[in-house]
Amino acid sequence: MASEEYKKFYKAAEQKAFDLEHRKTIRFNISRYNAAVERGRAQFADLPLAKKRAAHVKQRVVNNLEKYLKEFAVNFENNGGKIVWATDAAAAVREILNVAQRAEAKLVVKSKSMTTEEIDINDALQEQGIDVLETDLGEYIVQVAGEKPYHIVTPAMHKSKEDIAALFHRKFDTPEDSTPEELTGFVRKKLREKFTQADIGITGANFLLADTGSIALTENEGNAVMSVAFPRIHIAIAGIEKILPSITDLELFWPLLASHGTGQHVTVYNSVISGPRSKEEINGPDEMYLILIDNGRSHLLSKPLQKIALSCIRCGACLNACPIYKNIGGHSFGTTYSGPVGSVITPHMKGMDKYGHLSFACSLCGECAEVCPVMIPLPQLLLENRHEFVKEKNEGLLDAVSMKGFNFVMKKRKRMDFFGAKTKNLALRLFFQKVWGPGRELPPIAPRSFREMYKEKYG
Repeated sequence: MASEEYKKFYKAAEQKAFDLEHRKTIRFNISRYNAAVERGRAQFADLPLAKKRAAHVKQRVVNNLEKYLKEFAVNFENNGGKIVWATDAAAAVREILNVAQRAEAKLVVKSKSMTTEEIDINDALQEQGIDVLETDLGEYIVQVAGEKPYHIVTPAMHKSKEDIAALFHRKFDTPEDSTPEELTGFVRKKLREKFTQADIGITGANFLLADTGSIALTENEGNAVMSVAFPRIHIAIAGIEKILPSITDLELFWPLLASHGTGQHVTVYNSVISGPRSKEEINGPDEMYLILIDNGRSHLLSKPLQKIALSCIRCGACLNACPIYKNIGGHSFGTTYSGPVGSVITPHMKGMDKYGHLSFACSLCGECAEVCPVMIPLPQLLLENRHEFVKEKNEGLLDAVSMKGFNFVMKKRKRMDFFGAKTKNLALRLFFQKVWGPGRELPPIAPRSFREMYKEKYG
């Protein structure tokens, strides 16, 4: 029986696939991304070599994750930071709420973080009467709209500048014809005072540096730096897979992330944060906590093949290359991590029985693997997920019966030729069309097979 998550996915995907306005917006925005990335990647004298080096580093981390996590934890705590190990989303939320309650926090400012979206920390804080404000422009837009991020890197990619102007006009009575520059200025002014008023700043972490016990943040707006510098408490949240062995690895990974994520040589703000403010420092938080979250990653790590997906640096390149994502968009996936990499990792992080269908939302064109800066073989991993999904008998009865029947018939020439073309076409229309979905147009079977024509001509 199909899961509720599959039913929601199928319905949302069907709606978005035929929404021409949505398709126009997303393709325009992705086309601008593609042009920028082409320029950004040109900075590499040997891009394949850079990707190979990065893949090697991340594979080494994945294969020795426990060792690097221990090294990082010791160095981070020596720097004055406090680590909280969270097995799942509930544990992470509980620990953050504990910190917020001890601090009697009233306002939290957040920089962009997909890990915080993964655990729905905003809802949990608001339920406790704590105001939460997204300070990244894209995240702020979707927060105002009451939506989830649409994309790993560009949360509001699904909205045109006209959409955003109309949204702000409804919510804040700004002029309907406001330009992007005017809207950005409006948000900047609105947010600036919030940084100085906030009790807690929450950020993600692009990388965790084992040898220095530091977190690395990369951004374009400066909001993450201010979320760290002004509030008296800084809470960072990161998945256990975000480790890099050394701070020197950033000279490779920062340009790769920037060029594949936004088409830049490097992002505007790149920060390395090693703990709370020391006695000699003027700026920075009095306390720093790092929530290191598992939330299904260990289960993925136990998979001999799929564990390599933990190498992902969240650049979003695979999403922008994916023909499925370009048609159905990010929200249709119903998960924090959408697109090809989300379709690989989500079934293992949230249950193959509920989200295994995502691994079938792929044309296997291979473009995602081509653009991945750490060379994750995504199509191969999606196929492995499909195999696991079927092996665990998660597919519906109709799917199982139809494929076994198809397999039985196709193995023998006599079975294939037993029924004529009319009967076969009828079976396709009445049976396989329903199994494979109304969105597919099945080709008609020719009245005479090639074998019949060959035999007739050559005997």
